[in-house]
Amino acid sequence: MATERTARMRRMIGRSAAGLALALLIALPAPTLAQPTGAQNFDAGWRFHQGDVATAEQPGFADAGWQPVDLPHDWAIAGPFDEHAPATGSGGFLPTGVAWYRKHFTLPPASTGQRVFIEFDGVMERSGVWINGQHVGHRPSGYASFRYEITQHLKPAGQENVLAVRADTSAQPASRWYAGGGIYRHVRILTLGDVHAETWGSTVRVAKLDATSADLTIGSSVMNQGSAPVEARLEAVIEGPDGRSIATFTGQTISLPAGRATQMDVSGTIVDPRRWDIGDPAMHQALLRVRATDGRLLYEERVPFGIRDARFEAASGFWLNGRNIKLKGVAIHADGGPFGMAVPLAVYERRLKGLMALGVNAVRTAHHPFSPEFLDLCDRLGLIVMNEGFDMWTVAKNPQDYHLYFTDWSSIDARDFVRRDRNHPSIVIWSIGNEIHDTPYPLVAQSIITRLQDIFHAEDPTRPVTMALFRPNTTHDYDNGTADLLDVVGQNYRENELAKAHADKPSRKIIGTENSKNRSSWLVVRDDPAYAGMFLWTGVDYLGEADRAGWPAISNPSGLVDRVDGVKPIGWERASWWSDKPVVKLARRVTEVIDISEMPTMVGIALPQPKGPGALADWSPDNRAAHKEKVEVYSNSDAVELFLNGKSLGRKPRNADDSAITWDVDYAPGELRAVGYRGGAKVAEDMLRSAGAPAAIRLVPEAKAVGGGFDDVVAVRAEVVDARGVLVPGATPLLNATVSGPGRVVAFDNGSVTDHTAFAAPQRAAVGGKAVAFLRGTGKPGAITLQVSAPGLKPGRISLQGTKD
Repeated sequence: MATERTARMRRMIGRSAAGLALALLIALPAPTLAQPTGAQNFDAGWRFHQGDVATAEQPGFADAGWQPVDLPHDWAIAGPFDEHAPATGSGGFLPTGVAWYRKHFTLPPASTGQRVFIEFDGVMERSGVWINGQHVGHRPSGYASFRYEITQHLKPAGQENVLAVRADTSAQPASRWYAGGGIYRHVRILTLGDVHAETWGSTVRVAKLDATSADLTIGSSVMNQGSAPVEARLEAVIEGPDGRSIATFTGQTISLPAGRATQMDVSGTIVDPRRWDIGDPAMHQALLRVRATDGRLLYEERVPFGIRDARFEAASGFWLNGRNIKLKGVAIHADGGPFGMAVPLAVYERRLKGLMALGVNAVRTAHHPFSPEFLDLCDRLGLIVMNEGFDMWTVAKNPQDYHLYFTDWSSIDARDFVRRDRNHPSIVIWSIGNEIHDTPYPLVAQSIITRLQDIFHAEDPTRPVTMALFRPNTTHDYDNGTADLLDVVGQNYRENELAKAHADKPSRKIIGTENSKNRSSWLVVRDDPAYAGMFLWTGVDYLGEADRAGWPAISNPSGLVDRVDGVKPIGWERASWWSDKPVVKLARRVTEVIDISEMPTMVGIALPQPKGPGALADWSPDNRAAHKEKVEVYSNSDAVELFLNGKSLGRKPRNADDSAITWDVDYAPGELRAVGYRGGAKVAEDMLRSAGAPAAIRLVPEAKAVGGGFDDVVAVRAEVVDARGVLVPGATPLLNATVSGPGRVVAFDNGSVTDHTAFAAPQRAAVGGKAVAFLRGTGKPGAITLQVSAPGLKPGRISLQGTKD
């Protein structure tokens, strides 16, 4: 029988009936985020069960029949898709419910006398954690990272311990997008001494930065859990981007009282530091050591950080290292398409590099904390981040969402959020809310803004705070003082309103927190120096938020790129406005653009949408008879010349309003080519060719080797081509993937909004003549051969080299 304490816990976090799902088997190498010495990866060797089970938290529970899994693990992405799923289209019609995880482990003799902690980067959601049957913590938010001490409940070294985790998404609908299920982020176990830094208690801040030096202030909130005071000092060894030590700072010896945390600080100056910047994301590290007066090392931790000057100005927007930069950003959700919420880092890196190639220099984490390794990646890539914490406060957007917990948990979650992420140089601004529906009640909203902003300022005095205001003119946010509580005023859409709010009060710093992809929206931001920048909705198609379309839609097609990161014509149009590199891209317009930037976007209000894509990047219309085609060229060249089958159709200058350069072309099969010129010299070109009948499958691997770790996946593009190698955009054959050698296909996707095939299945229909298979090795060396076949087509075959873990 479950203990009364366990029964009370179950009542608090809820229960549900079991559902059906398949599990993805995945494993992960050690994470790259800042961690103290004594932290170890704890992702391997778990057991998983979908559905609620009485007494599953007890160490003697029989779990031998449970499914073995490694973490991160999103059980819900395996499906099945179901029109009647409780999560509705918001959750992509994917399953929800209770899931249990258990891990059996022993501690080595060296752990005797040490303190042991378990740290989770994220469990979706309303999680409970038990060690040897003892409940140690509950966290409602599925996006929060948290750490629990388990020392007092552990068995002596060498004896088996059992860690149990209950994840509960049974209360639905609870999210406006696909949120996943289970322990979908990394887990670590930490073995520390009595003296150690509090969770995310260490910071490195740039106190002063000029042309020749950087003054650093380094601090750590150090806990002494021993029985007596300890005399100690803080040391900081600073390592430059090349890994070599460039400075050592030593603080004063102070007393650390027993049973409490004490702030320890040290400061110093670095000469001629290399700055973290867009295009040169130079990272430093601080090796922090707490030493006793006799020289004993009590605690050690590495903290990556960057040296940079980022600020917002009312008259001129955003500045980075003395340069005025327009933030050309996109909002993105955290799911990795066919991987759900358990996203390999290689998938994120492929995605972010693809967006950066379009001229994107910033991302907004919509609308919750992302994983620590995602922010590590942004640091490494030189990508600016607006880091967002909440999608709702006390007023619900879904009946079972976080508003149920906001009053009790938001201060805790906000403090942990900013502490965890504050050392990332990529983050330049915090957002405390997205389209918050509390703002019609100004006294409520203003009190929450003040409370949250005070927390953010206390934990990180170096960055400003914004929020994405929702229809501020309707709720009078610019008149009643709500907007002016924010360090930087943010507004979603209606760009002219925000520009006017600044014109009415020029001391306001302003930023577009969420924006449409219409050209009119960009021009307002482009031409107003006060506008720090914009964040498009969205950068990438994402799972869920398919309510307006309804079944069979499972994802939202609002991205510059599709779910497997294929660039859409609208993405190339944006590149022609944002990229510093020459851009020339062809498309044919098939549906007129509808400007919805000034239309309501509240949940439940249907919006007019064009049927089908607005433009297609092909020269293979269904109608091959003589007819007119409207051709668009997206380019940042001074002029573009269009050729059809080698004959010039004229050269046209770039339009001053950044609209596409267009031609009405008498269709003829063959080759359509656009050439861009600057100063009369050719700088770029693009070509489209008419496709014949499907003849073969071409495979294009994006890397030559792949390892066996969770993050080690390689994308292989499968393309249906004609006899001349031209992509056939209308081809939709069912593709079948088979692998030989030490590897496997872990996901197969085509970006379709309505395809309900399980992402782990080896079959996938081509869409637009394309699909993408993701391969992972087994950790053993050898050739991995992928073959993709379809009836009547010559199969494609490629080989990768599997590497040894």
